[in-house]
Amino acid sequence: MASSHETTADSLSTAPRANGTFCPQTRRKFVLVAAILASALGFIDGSILAIAMPALRVNLGASLAEAQWISNAYALTLSALILAGGAAGDRFGLRRAFVTGIALFIAASLACALAPNPAVLIGFRAIQGIGAAIMVPGSLAIIAKAYPKKERGRAIGIWAAASALTTALGPVLGGFVLSTFGNGVWRAIFAVNLPLGLVSIYLLLVKIPADQPTEKRSLDLGGAGLATLAFGALAYGLTAMNAEGGGMMAGPAIVAGVVLLFVFILYERW
Repeated sequence: MASSHETTADSLSTAPRANGTFCPQTRRKFVLVAAILASALGFIDGSILAIAMPALRVNLGASLAEAQWISNAYALTLSALILAGGAAGDRFGLRRAFVTGIALFIAASLACALAPNPAVLIGFRAIQGIGAAIMVPGSLAIIAKAYPKKERGRAIGIWAAASALTTALGPVLGGFVLSTFGNGVWRAIFAVNLPLGLVSIYLLLVKIPADQPTEKRSLDLGGAGLATLAFGALAYGLTAMNAEGGGMMAGPAIVAGVVLLFVFILYERW
């Protein structure tokens, strides 16, 4: 009769199973919970921040352009690097990449909560986006890899429903907190990511076995860098058009963005 130690070791084995998954049935619920918590980080953070932006501007003394960049910096790095983030899961293993993305996201969130001025907040929002670019594709991919085909649809449906619920609750929660505690409480919006992320990391590292990398392809860091520069220049130019005194920089920034986007397309084709 197998000992409990042997049973635990077998349940956390990294060897692929007969049904093509890396995770035993008893551990799959932890994958789903970890993925839901990680997704909630991004969805709640984004929806509450939109409500809290007026209070944040008052508290930090941010201009309209700076307020736009507090949102844009996150969206920019997320959109530019999300393909590279998804490829990281194939190259290094989904669990490892997922944990790395969550850890980077919550570390940047803590720095955002402590930001003394708009410039620092914008910088760490960009780092948040890098973490999210690894975390967001990882949450769905690890569910797909942990569940067999016949159970996958139900698991993804639960994940999607939970994600929609957290997105809907974000503005309600943000409005309630701000009206109750005042403008300075916007920092708690970022700090709340810490416990959620730590629980997700705990489940991934302690309750879920590691999966094996599926591909050894290199990450397209050159393309990701060009995309970030191109979209960043375009976003800066469009933002500068509406900013007081920033109109002179709008044209050159947009032209630079278009040129970089063209270079990016050529780089990817070759």
